[in-house]
Amino acid sequence: MYQRILLSFFAGGLAAGCSTVGPDYAGAPAMPLPNSFVRAAGHGTALQASTWWIGLNDPVLVGLVERAFVANPGLAGTQARLRQARAVLHNEHANQSPRGGAKLLYAHARLPSLEDGGADSPQLPSRLDLYNLGFDASWEIDLFGGQRRAVEAAAASAQAAEANLADMQVSLAAEVVQVYVNLRSCQRRQALNQEAIAHQLRMLDLTQRRREAGTATELDLARFQEQLESTRADNGPLVAELESYHNALAVLLGVPPGGLDRELAQPVPVPLPPAAVAVGDPAALLRNRPDIRAAERTLAARTAQIGQADAARFPRLNLMGLIGIGGTHLSDLTHLDDFVALGAPQLSWNFLDFGRNAANLDKAKGARDEAEARYRATVLAALRDTEDALSRFRQRRVTVATLARATQAAGHAAELTRARQRGGTATTMDLLDAERTRINAEQRLALAEAALTNDFVSLHKALGLGWTQ
Repeated sequence: MYQRILLSFFAGGLAAGCSTVGPDYAGAPAMPLPNSFVRAAGHGTALQASTWWIGLNDPVLVGLVERAFVANPGLAGTQARLRQARAVLHNEHANQSPRGGAKLLYAHARLPSLEDGGADSPQLPSRLDLYNLGFDASWEIDLFGGQRRAVEAAAASAQAAEANLADMQVSLAAEVVQVYVNLRSCQRRQALNQEAIAHQLRMLDLTQRRREAGTATELDLARFQEQLESTRADNGPLVAELESYHNALAVLLGVPPGGLDRELAQPVPVPLPPAAVAVGDPAALLRNRPDIRAAERTLAARTAQIGQADAARFPRLNLMGLIGIGGTHLSDLTHLDDFVALGAPQLSWNFLDFGRNAANLDKAKGARDEAEARYRATVLAALRDTEDALSRFRQRRVTVATLARATQAAGHAAELTRARQRGGTATTMDLLDAERTRINAEQRLALAEAALTNDFVSLHKALGLGWTQ
């Protein structure tokens, strides 16, 4: 019976919440998203792969990215923030429902006697036992939609947290690939440096013998000695650079520095991008870019929070109910037909707040305007990132092609010099000099190839690709 009383009491407030103050979110402000990228000439037409690094055809790299998605501490922290945002949303949904609880009370009191037995009569204390079992409930009626706006804001914030997680995945994948590419490039350059040292040692030895034979001068010997020591000096920074890449990659995968040294000790070629790289619809790509989605969802949350602040300026209606049974004996708890029931609506209005609510409303509006400005800035920054990445990638391809031809020519020249040396028309010194030129060309090409792949990575990062659900 008492359950029906409470249910009917609370059901009477369902029709009360009928208005929602504050602006409704009308979507992100219009931005001039292009139909095509200015710098995309010659890039093709549709690049949408979320796992774009597979196109580099390096199984070791693919495994490293997958491991980073599982073990990276920064990504784990972003996932934890997403869980927090979802918990806040669940809590705001729960705040729309009644609150109820049960209480069981036992009290023992020792009171002075209230009987008047005369001046000579002792005053014996009275003792009282009290047993009570009660159920209470309360419900704030959302008269002006403040709680509904709170749910809207929490939902948008949770979606922004999801987009931030996707943005973290994009950045993490790009960083893992770029560090790996730099590591492989450094291994190649270190090997070429060792090859150059070996050739210069031979040149120095030959010059030493020529000087002893009187066909070379002390100046020639000093010049080759200086070249050798300079090349040897380049090896130290290369070793330090290689170790730093090992350390960085290990930390990205959530292991201590040095944890990947043995696994990646064997040099392999730098992974190169595919011959054709296609770029899809700019507007669609940029709308799906995680940081833009996060900025848009943040704008939606700030818009809803204006309604929250506005609703605080209006009256609040709370419905409260109480049912209790009990008495001075434990057996009174079984008398279900002897209970106390109380229903109490409460209307409160903090109208004399000396401008506090108005200030909070102005603050919410300012936060919303800030979020809109940040959204616009994010879109423009994304456009710039993409155009810059497209330009660098296109120009780097030209550079790599030019250096590849130069390296091929240097290798061909070295082969011709070797043939001439075997035929007696070129000296060993000529051959060693041609080999030095070839090694230098290969070193420049190794740097350019790594830069090309890194520009390929930057292009995908600028387009916001590389995240999964």
